[in-house]
Amino acid sequence: MSKVNVGMIGCGGIALGKHLPSLAKIPEAQVVAFFDISADRAHEAKNRFGTHDARVYHDVYELLRDQDVQVVHVCTPNDTHAEISIAALEAGKHVLCEKPMAKTAEDARRMLETSERTGKKLSIAYQNRFRADSRWLHQACREGKLGEIYVAKAHAVRRRAVPTWGVFLDQEKQGGGPLIDIGTHALDLALWMMDNYEPKTVLGSSYRKLAEQGSNANLWGPWDPAKFTVEDSAFAMITMKNGATVWLESSWALNTLDVDEAKVSLSGTKAGADMKKGLRVNGEEHGRLYTQEIQMAGDFGGNPVPDDAAEQEARAWIEAIAYDREPVVTARQALVVQEILEAVYESASKGQAISFA
Repeated sequence: MSKVNVGMIGCGGIALGKHLPSLAKIPEAQVVAFFDISADRAHEAKNRFGTHDARVYHDVYELLRDQDVQVVHVCTPNDTHAEISIAALEAGKHVLCEKPMAKTAEDARRMLETSERTGKKLSIAYQNRFRADSRWLHQACREGKLGEIYVAKAHAVRRRAVPTWGVFLDQEKQGGGPLIDIGTHALDLALWMMDNYEPKTVLGSSYRKLAEQGSNANLWGPWDPAKFTVEDSAFAMITMKNGATVWLESSWALNTLDVDEAKVSLSGTKAGADMKKGLRVNGEEHGRLYTQEIQMAGDFGGNPVPDDAAEQEARAWIEAIAYDREPVVTARQALVVQEILEAVYESASKGQAISFA
């Protein structure tokens, strides 16, 4: 496989902490161009992860005109995902965009349309699909081990873990709080496991109870309630066209001990499964109920399997480009996630269920 040349758009925490270290582990990928609104950040990223002749651009459109760049990773605030991704696709680049797909469903639809029209690949960075437990459970679902999955719970609950840096608390930049930030991961996992992308109705609620109080116990330090303009928690019941139900829970700050993030619980006609305390499968066999714990550990010394989800995501993406494969996360799947999230916010605002055509 020949080298795939990558341009990094946005060189903040998610790029430095996830995308660039993952790409560095893949011999077939090389990062040849960098852009960030902070030139210092772009140069830092280039010095740490770029090729010897990598370029730093001070205008994102200059990077997109670089004919040497085949692929771009979009790691910018949510309100710029669509604009940059569409411009990149129009410029002939394949695009891996950080989650969520966009700030709005309409923007996400424009991204999908552009990808299909230009023939360039577009994927969204839902790296939790690539965890070892997620891959095992997804295969079990595809093999029919659970039967028809008709109830799912998507868990994205933090007790006090509000991200206080960057623009996470800015409604205008992000489009929402924990629902669009971490709830999107849990919902993506649930729909992927069920292989069900046909929502019928959404009934949602959102809250700003603890956001207005502040907290000295927050994982990343106290937040300023005046600058906390998004929800602190959001919940939804989603009914699918085939009658299945998905419960979605998300929070950055909630008085609860039932804390889980990017996990699902599934109930099917043959068996159930959950990620609440490791990966477990439950069911009935020979007149008895059983609970099976799936050991996600290595063969040597019982050491846990390394959490290499980000690397696996990057590898699958680069191989999709090199071998002209469909990405593991398709833009059409991500659009449905975006449409459901938007419906939750709309339902919470209007105080009524939202129906899909």
